[in-house]
Amino acid sequence: QVQLVESGGGLVQAGGSLRLSCAASGFTFSYYTMGWFRQAPGKVREFVGAISRNSRNRDYSDSVKGRFSISRDDAKNTVYLQMYSLQPGDTAVYQCGAQRTYGLGRESSAYDFWGQGTQVTVAS
Repeated sequence: QVQLVESGGGLVQAGGSLRLSCAASGFTFSYYTMGWFRQAPGKVREFVGAISRNSRNRDYSDSVKGRFSISRDDAKNTVYLQMYSLQPGDTAVYQCGAQRTYGLGRESSAYDFWGQGTQVTVAS
């Protein structure tokens, strides 16, 4: 069965760093764009960033550009989100998604599969 399992979340102080991982199984990982989204309490799900097949293209939201970096390892069926300079506004549940269609989707509707998410909490 298709699975996306996020890990690496936790509690950090403002200015700290975390690296999130999303391990995929049950589909051909290398065929998919992989995206990261986040959702804070009382807010809609927000695009964070995406990485294309073969790591040829990346896209980030303005709110994280310059602080977050997406990478993928197709041999491990895993996509990563490296986060630096974390601020309280980054507190959210972070989810990864897989997009089969060509492109870098910024909307949730573009993605076919989703993980359950991992909690990131940034203390002030």
